Amino acid sequence: EVQLVESGGGLVQPGGSLRLSCAASGFIFSSVHMSWVRQGPGKGLEWVSSINSGSSATDYADSAKGRFTISRDNAKNTLYLQLNSLKIEDTAMYYCVPRGRSTWSSYNIRSQGTQVTVSS
Repeated sequence: EVQLVESGGGLVQPGGSLRLSCAASGFIFSSVHMSWVRQGPGKGLEWVSSINSGSSATDYADSAKGRFTISRDNAKNTLYLQLNSLKIEDTAMYYCVPRGRSTWSSYNIRSQGTQVTVSS
């Protein structure tokens, strides 16, 4: 059974930083492209970033470029998202998804996510 447990969210002021983690189990993590998506208050799911299985390629939404960094540790079955220069509009529930950019929307998210709240 696929299990994804997100953590690392919290309340932060504009301009602050957070590091999100996603612990994965139930599948061969090192063989799977991974993505982060988010859902802001009253909004639909939004793709944020993706990384391929070997960490040789990453991709970011325009809203994340230059501020967020996706990475993974295949030895630890863990996905990360470093959030820097946070803005109020980054407030959202963040989820990790075992899919790449082109297929993430076909995945049925069942994990709890981690809440990021940016507020002064």
